[in-house]
Amino acid sequence: MQGSALFVIPLFCVSIPHTLMPMKPFPLNDISRYRGELMGLAMVLIILFHVSLPRHDSFYGLVRMGNIGVDIFLFLSGIGLWFSWEGMSNKPGTFSRRWLDFYVRRLRRVYPAWLVVATLFYLPRFLERPSRSLSSYIDLAGDILVNWDFWLHDELTFWYIPATMMLYVFAPPYMEAVRRHPVMRWLVVLPLMWCVIVQYITPIHTAVGHIEIFWSRVPIFFLGINIAESIRRRELADGTIVWLAAVVLAVSLPSCVWLEQMRHGRFPLFLERMLYIPFAVSLLILFTRMLPHSGRWIRSTLAWIGGISLETYLIHAEFVLKPLRQYHLGYWPTALLTALISFLLAWMLHKAIQRIMSAVRA
Repeated sequence: MQGSALFVIPLFCVSIPHTLMPMKPFPLNDISRYRGELMGLAMVLIILFHVSLPRHDSFYGLVRMGNIGVDIFLFLSGIGLWFSWEGMSNKPGTFSRRWLDFYVRRLRRVYPAWLVVATLFYLPRFLERPSRSLSSYIDLAGDILVNWDFWLHDELTFWYIPATMMLYVFAPPYMEAVRRHPVMRWLVVLPLMWCVIVQYITPIHTAVGHIEIFWSRVPIFFLGINIAESIRRRELADGTIVWLAAVVLAVSLPSCVWLEQMRHGRFPLFLERMLYIPFAVSLLILFTRMLPHSGRWIRSTLAWIGGISLETYLIHAEFVLKPLRQYHLGYWPTALLTALISFLLAWMLHKAIQRIMSAVRA
């Protein structure tokens, strides 16, 4: 009975007659227009997720939903990459040359902040070791340069960075295939199949099952690429998409909350991450619809957070949240302090890197 009440909402939503609630068309381009604000929302959700609650807390399952901030990031990243690739499609040169140029541009955006934070995190831990061998120096270089311990040993401290950089490698061939043959969008079913294969086919699970957190996020990244052309063309979706998103959210949200609250640790995580896909996309659609009607200060604040989301992601957990936890301030004071301090430090890092890169280019 405790979990059954969660499913009253979707039944109520389905019963509402569509004809009584006409909606104006949904401009898909608004997803791109409010991309900064949506990135800001995703970053806030991730912070709320990382400020963990005890397993027995009544809100444990709900707080765990902040995890979909990562899925929102990846969906928006896929959209942004399509725009960037389309901008390069008419440039002279071979596909390989454009592929390389594309990747270098992505590195310039991510790598400076990553190198600073990775060095600050991994170097002190390396220096604390009582003895050092050649292999330990190689391991240090691998962690700072490409965070290879994520791929080798499932070290999740900064897993999003190596995962994203890997997706950037494979995105151009996929985007070029879709650009030439739109039917290739159906390839998105392959990573969905792969998640099942990795989980249940033993030899494959033994080899690469430790990076499930990566495999289960690949589908939503490519879904972002798939929808991007409709956004670029400023297509209008039927207003019914808002009610559809509401129904999907009303089903997926309580389902995920129940799984986390009642069944956490007792099922393969990739199954829930499959629910994250409709959950994240429906939340994004509804939030995009609401943003034009929100206060300007809300939009400005979220856009500002979105602009420093990379730096905030790198800083907040290890450099801010971890030290704060020892004071046992409670969930909301810890979350608020983590957010405020992280945003300040992220902004400072963002500005410092901007100045350094400007000086280098000059």
